[in-house]
Amino acid sequence: METAQALSASEAVRSASGLVPELRARAAEAERQRRLDDDLIDLLDKAGMLKLRVPARHGGHEVDMRTLVATIAELGRGDASVAWTTAVWSICSWLASLFPDAVQDEVFDVPGTRICGLLSPTGTAVPQDGGFLFNGRWAFNTGALHSHWNVLIAMAPAPGGDQQWPVMAIAPMSDMSIIDDWHTSGLRATGSVTTVATDLFIPMERVLPLPALLSEQYASEANAGNPIFRTPLLPTACMSVTGTALGLAAAAKEEFLRRAPERKITYTTYERQLEAPITHLQLAEAQMRMDEAAFHAERAAAALDAKSAAGESWTVQERALIRLDASSACELAMRAVEIFSTASGASSIYDSAPIQRIRRDIQAINLHAILHPNTNLELYGRVALGLEPNTVYL
Repeated sequence: METAQALSASEAVRSASGLVPELRARAAEAERQRRLDDDLIDLLDKAGMLKLRVPARHGGHEVDMRTLVATIAELGRGDASVAWTTAVWSICSWLASLFPDAVQDEVFDVPGTRICGLLSPTGTAVPQDGGFLFNGRWAFNTGALHSHWNVLIAMAPAPGGDQQWPVMAIAPMSDMSIIDDWHTSGLRATGSVTTVATDLFIPMERVLPLPALLSEQYASEANAGNPIFRTPLLPTACMSVTGTALGLAAAAKEEFLRRAPERKITYTTYERQLEAPITHLQLAEAQMRMDEAAFHAERAAAALDAKSAAGESWTVQERALIRLDASSACELAMRAVEIFSTASGASSIYDSAPIQRIRRDIQAINLHAILHPNTNLELYGRVALGLEPNTVYL
């Protein structure tokens, strides 16, 4: 069993900050390759970024949600694809930590284990002696190209056999095949390819009913007393990736401030953009959107940390509010980026200008199913009015 000195909150954020110059220097090439370099993964590992949500008994850091959001935001200042991939690995390490302890011992047996996965039930699981036979395709599988294990969701017969319900399983990546179909406008370097299972047998101990997990009925005994492993699944997943959007807005602001003293506003008398009143208004408005985004992220992260530490149960409306906070933070960060992008002029559309990649990346984040602003606005409004939620993903 691996042992390591856990990172404190300040150390985690500081470690991420130290990587920002290197991530920015590599971002354009990583986007062209549509994947992260192996040596970059090593840098993340050495900096402790791949153990943020690994259990301490397996050498992990077990950071709380506020620390995770702040750390991912720092990585996002450097490269959104790195931040998003690191966040997904953190989510999936957390998911693996909900499985029976013997399964965790197997999964985390190798130092530096990376786990990818997603929550869409796009496969089937047919009962077999001692387990299930899985078939399916799982798209948008961030980090799959560098992962050792894959968390899968599939539909299986529910107890009684009359209905289907989703189950969560974890399988070695060596048992999966990959379709390289990640050709996108944003988050290109995440390498979020499709993985495929064909008649893949997964033993019973590595399969859990998703409805139980969605109501905090977790299988681990060793982690049961740890607050970070008591938080609800969907709010945890939403907030884990939200820091990427905060980091992108910060990166857009830095890039805007770097160019403003040198750039003129074409076809006007302003030789320096920073002298124009519109520039002052744009910067102030963008800063307010960033501050609002930070408020929503902080409120949600603080609630997850506080309620899990207190061992309190979650209402449906509280769960929906976490999703709404996460999507609001991402949308407000996108508005800030759009202001900076608009203020950057025509020269910002060149591939060499970081702002164009920042804009595309944050647009991609806001299209994600669990972060989509329209979906989460409707969800919260429904439950606030006393209606049943139109999803089990709460």
